[in-house]
Amino acid sequence: MVSIVVALSRNRVIGRDGALPWRLPTDLARFRELTTGHAVLMGRKTFESLPARFRPLPGRRNLVLSTDPAYRVQGAEVFADLASALQACDRDCFVIGGAITYAEALPLTERIYATHVDREVDGDACFPELAEGDWRCVEESEPISENGQTFRFTVYERAR
Repeated sequence: MVSIVVALSRNRVIGRDGALPWRLPTDLARFRELTTGHAVLMGRKTFESLPARFRPLPGRRNLVLSTDPAYRVQGAEVFADLASALQACDRDCFVIGGAITYAEALPLTERIYATHVDREVDGDACFPELAEGDWRCVEESEPISENGQTFRFTVYERAR
């Protein structure tokens, strides 16, 4: 199953200058819990934005998309396109960014694990808008406050 894991602001911003626009340790812990032991699929820029000590993400099969046929990274598998990367996933695959990868993967996605940060943020990378009627909320946490941010965890499944 293809799932997306994303943290986004009210105005759908997911990043600014190659970094997250917030620091939410509880969200990072949830991300680690969801994805450990599974394949994580990301674009090259997302991979390169990870802190060096976490690149590749430990305990996960790292799949990286790059249109550069010479691009190679130790500890990760590189694919030229989304279709070949998804074909290489032998079980659950978590798409973890960035904006272009999310947009390409969304039509193939069955579940979204979203962290909704309750504020508008300036940024240069956004999550695509979800088409109304295509998704239903199946789980939502109470609001959580951390580092001056309020957020909640929400799980969406594709409406059948």
